[in-house]
Amino acid sequence: MNSHTFKVLEVQEIKAEIAEFALTNEGKEKIYNLVPSTHLKQIEAWLDEVSEAVEILKKSSSVPVHGLGGMEQILSKLNKGTALRPDQLSKLYDFLDCCGKMRRFMKDKEYYAPRVSSYVAVIEELPDLAGEIIRCIRNGKVDDYAAKELLKIRKQIAIHEERLKEKTMQLIRSNKYKSYLQESVVSQRDGRYVIPIKKEYRNKIKGSVLDTSASGSTLFIEPEEIAVYQEQLTWLLADEDIEVQKVLTYLTGLVEEKEQQIRIAIETMVHYDFLFAKAKYSRSINGAKVKVNDEQQIKLLQAKHPLLGEKAVPLSLEMMEGKSALVITGPNTGGKTVSIKTVGLLTLMVQCGIHIPASEESNLCIFQRILVDIGDGQSITENLSTFSSRIVNIIDILKNTNDQSLVLLDELGSGTDPGEGMGLATAILEQLFHKGAMLLATTHYSEIKEFAEEHPGFINGSMEFDLETLSPTYRLNIGRGGESQAFAIALKLGIHPKIIERAHQVTYKEIKNYANKETDSWKLKELEKQVIVNKYKVRKKINNSHAEITAYTQGDNVMISPTNEFGIVYSGPDQLGNYIVQVKGEKIAINHKRIKLYIAAEELYPADYDFDIVFESKENRKKSNILSKRHDGEIVIEHSDK
Repeated sequence: MNSHTFKVLEVQEIKAEIAEFALTNEGKEKIYNLVPSTHLKQIEAWLDEVSEAVEILKKSSSVPVHGLGGMEQILSKLNKGTALRPDQLSKLYDFLDCCGKMRRFMKDKEYYAPRVSSYVAVIEELPDLAGEIIRCIRNGKVDDYAAKELLKIRKQIAIHEERLKEKTMQLIRSNKYKSYLQESVVSQRDGRYVIPIKKEYRNKIKGSVLDTSASGSTLFIEPEEIAVYQEQLTWLLADEDIEVQKVLTYLTGLVEEKEQQIRIAIETMVHYDFLFAKAKYSRSINGAKVKVNDEQQIKLLQAKHPLLGEKAVPLSLEMMEGKSALVITGPNTGGKTVSIKTVGLLTLMVQCGIHIPASEESNLCIFQRILVDIGDGQSITENLSTFSSRIVNIIDILKNTNDQSLVLLDELGSGTDPGEGMGLATAILEQLFHKGAMLLATTHYSEIKEFAEEHPGFINGSMEFDLETLSPTYRLNIGRGGESQAFAIALKLGIHPKIIERAHQVTYKEIKNYANKETDSWKLKELEKQVIVNKYKVRKKINNSHAEITAYTQGDNVMISPTNEFGIVYSGPDQLGNYIVQVKGEKIAINHKRIKLYIAAEELYPADYDFDIVFESKENRKKSNILSKRHDGEIVIEHSDK
C-alpha cells in the first residue's frame, strides 16, 4: 500500500474519526500508526476482537482506560541514577490502580468476550509496589511516616520553626527595634525570617539584608539575634531533604524491579484504549464484521461510504474470479467516483481490522496492493498536464499490478483526444485484466461499455438516473451499461425526437426510434416548429475553389493578422490562396485572408529592382555572381524557401 492510495481514499480521515474515541494520547498515536495487514488469519482475529469489544460496550459503556498519561516519560527516567519525583510516583500508583479496575471489569466478560477479556491476564498485580507508594507518598510529597528518621527530623523542624517565629515576634515587639520598623510584621525571604527596617536605620540593626522593597525605602533584614536559630533550621531542612531522597530512591528501586511488568501493563492498557476506540467507532457508523477471503471475491451488500454519513446511498455489487473487471458508466456527479472509492476504502478498513458500514453477509478479498488513479494530479511545479500526470501514475500502476492487486481507475483516458483516449483506456484496461488484477473503472466512453459487453471477465455497471426529476439517484446497477442520458435529458426537455434519432445514428451508427409522448396539441405544434424546413428555398451552391483571392506581387509590404506583424511578399498564391511571406528573415506560408496590403512594392522599389537583395543572403548573392561569370561545380547556393 502506498501513501497516494491512502490520501486519495481518505484513510487518514477515517483514522482521525476513530482517534476521537481514544482516551489516551498513546491510544490515539497507535490508531494513527495503524497499517493494513495482508494476512487473512490476522485480519479475522482483529475483526473478532472488535466484535467482542462492541459486545462489551453494549453491556457497559464505561471502560476503565485511563491513568496512562505520562507513563512513558516516567519509565524513561528509570535506571538513570536519579530518583522519581513524588508526583511521578503518584501517577504510577494511579496507573496501577487503573490496572486493578480493568482486571475487575473484565472478570465477568469472559463468556461473551473470551479473547478481549483474556488480555487482562498479562497485567500482573503489583500490590507490594502500590502499597509502598501509597504509604510513602501523600498529597504529592513524601509523607512524615515514610521513615522513622524523617518523622523525627520533621518534628524537630516544626519545633525550631515555632521558636524562630516566636523569637522574631519578640524582636518586633521590643522597644529596641520599634522605632526602626517600617511596619510590625514578620515575613520570609528564601525561607528565612526577616523584619522590615526603614532604610535610614540600616546601621542601627546588626544583621544581613536579604531583600529590598521596590521603592528602596524598606530593607528586609535577618537580625543577628535569630541567625543562630535560622542556621539550625537550615541544617535540619538539609537533613530532611536527605531523608526524602532516601525514601524516593527506595521507591524508585522498587519500580525498577517491576519495570518489565509495568511495561507489559502499559502496552496492554494502550491496546485496550485502541481496541475500544475502534469498537466505539463501529457503533457510531452501525459497522459490522464482514467475511474476508483470499479467493478474488468481492461481495458488498448495502455498503455505505463512512465519511458521507446519512447522505450515503447504499452500494451493492459482486465480483469474483471470471468476472473481475467492472466498468461503470453514467452522468457526471452521478456517484461513479464515490462508488469505486467506497470499495477501495472499505477494503482498506477491513484490512486494518475496522468494522465497516455494510451487511454482515458482505465478503471482501484481501489484496497485497490497492492502486488508484482518481482525480486531478496536475502539477504546476513539475510542469505536467492533467493527462500527463495521470499517465505517469498509470505507468506506475502497470508496473506494480499483479493477481493480488485491486485497481481503481476514474475516467480513464480523459483529458486528451476522445478517439485516442478511448483507445488508450481500452488497451490499459485489457492489459491490467491480463495481469490478473481486480478492476473497477469509470468512463464516459460508450466504446468501452461495448468492449466490456463483448469481452469475458468484464462486467458493465451504470449509475441510475431519474428522468422524471432529471437528477442522479447515486445507485449502482450491475449488469448493464448506462443509457445515453444526454439524449434522454434532451428529449425530456423538449428536443424533437427526429433530432435525437439523428444524433443517435451519428453517435452509435445505428437507427433507434425515440417516441414522442407529448399529447398536448399546442405543445405538439410548438415541437414541430423545430423540424419544419422551407422546401421552396433554393440555396446557392458554394464553390470554395472559385472564391476570390486577393492579388499581391513580390515586394509588397503587408500586415499579418492577428499578430499585426509586417512582412514582404515573396511568392504566391498557390491553389489554396497561400502566399510565401518573409517575416523577420524567415519565409512562411500565410493565407491571403490573413494579410493586408500596407505599402505596395511599386511605391517602395524601382521597376528594375533586384529582389535578391531582400530575399537572399549576402553569401548566396556572392555565389550567384561568381556563377554568372564562370561554372564552378563546388559552389552550392542555399535557398531558404519553404
